[in-house]
Amino acid sequence: MDMRVFDLFKIGVGPSSSHTVGPMLAGRRFLLETPDLHLATKVQVALYGSLALTGVGHATDKAVLLGLMGETPQDVAPESVEQKLAILKQTLQLNLLGQHSVAFDPQTDLRWFKQEVLPGHPNGLKFFLTRSDGSISEKTYYSTGGGFIYSEEELTATPTESKNTTKPVPFPFNTMTDLLAHGQRTGLSITTMLRANENCHCSDEELNAGIDNIWAVMKACIARGLQMSGELPGGLQVQRRAANLWRAANSSADVLPHDGLHRVSLYAMAVNEENAAGGRVVTAPTNGAAGIIPAVLRYYAEDCKPSNPEQGIRNFLLAASAIGMLCKKNASISGAEIGCQGEVGVACAMAAAGLTAALGGTNAQIEAAAEIGIEHHLGMTCDPIGGLVQIPCIERNGMGAVKAITAASLALRGDGQHKVTLDDAIETMRQTGADMQAKYKETSLGGLAIHVVTVNYAAC
Repeated sequence: MDMRVFDLFKIGVGPSSSHTVGPMLAGRRFLLETPDLHLATKVQVALYGSLALTGVGHATDKAVLLGLMGETPQDVAPESVEQKLAILKQTLQLNLLGQHSVAFDPQTDLRWFKQEVLPGHPNGLKFFLTRSDGSISEKTYYSTGGGFIYSEEELTATPTESKNTTKPVPFPFNTMTDLLAHGQRTGLSITTMLRANENCHCSDEELNAGIDNIWAVMKACIARGLQMSGELPGGLQVQRRAANLWRAANSSADVLPHDGLHRVSLYAMAVNEENAAGGRVVTAPTNGAAGIIPAVLRYYAEDCKPSNPEQGIRNFLLAASAIGMLCKKNASISGAEIGCQGEVGVACAMAAAGLTAALGGTNAQIEAAAEIGIEHHLGMTCDPIGGLVQIPCIERNGMGAVKAITAASLALRGDGQHKVTLDDAIETMRQTGADMQAKYKETSLGGLAIHVVTVNYAAC
């Protein structure tokens, strides 16, 4: 497994990891990898497939331009974005990496190929840079979900051609079967084995600090979302609901048995409203599904009354990352590739496994919880209305968080024995995604996106 915990959990901005975070990283990377930047006279960008079809609603155009300016998802200040883009629109000058200015007109230099899909992945984009001597550099990148970016060469390279710089780890795994076998052989928990693998790259102190920072950003995102009200951007006229519902829940004298789960769903919705507004979120494993893990984590920290919440949160995210790695490697976490089963479904499985681990579940129970989370999202389409990460995405995160808690509860009350393995469920998800019609995979050409929309929101 060539992934790490912080590959799955990235700090960035909304509304999409594949359509916002990835393209921003690609724009910056293209310029960093292109020689003689000081000779540049022109830059052009071409977006293909899902990036073109839902790019306006997902702020792909804005993200690409910010990346070309040298911004990164983890460092760009969300409140500064509109000003930076307004200056570009007014001056028609793009300051490449903040170092070299070229003329740039978004109307002509940013092109949308909605009917064409590049061969490597539905989320493809090309960059072209022209120099004063007439030479041109061209590069193709693919945004494969969760903020992962690959060049065309990297995506098509065979194992022998690719540069394998991955350090050997004590517990290598490509399947859950591998991980369970390591546990049976050594008696170690999944979280202990993941920690040992991470320690090949960083110290325990560095790992803990990184995980703690991820949780701090998640908590802050929930807190912001539970305070903000108003209309979300994009023209769909969706109102934020989490804050008002949160205030109502806390002011009501009538407490019902299910109110605890209601609060969990509001945590998740708060995060995804922040994401839809372009706020600071943690990709977990994608932005479209970013609310599920923070919501279940807060439920664990506050409602489960753990004796050692700090360690429990770390174990939660370590176990969750193992599931995310397996889904990413053996299927996909890209809605444009396999639908929302790869986003909300995977996030639910990760959260279920994490909660089970934090509550002291066995390796077999962790696997069972993750399998339940995947199994009951199989076939879920990605059909955002107007190409915006709002309907059904925000509520879907609330539902996914509640399902994750249910999955963990079922697993913890069992002995870990079950008919369907996690590996089987992940392979089923992959095959289901391959069989799914393209219009249901983040194109806004099918499902709710065509049965509800009566206005061209992308033009708003």
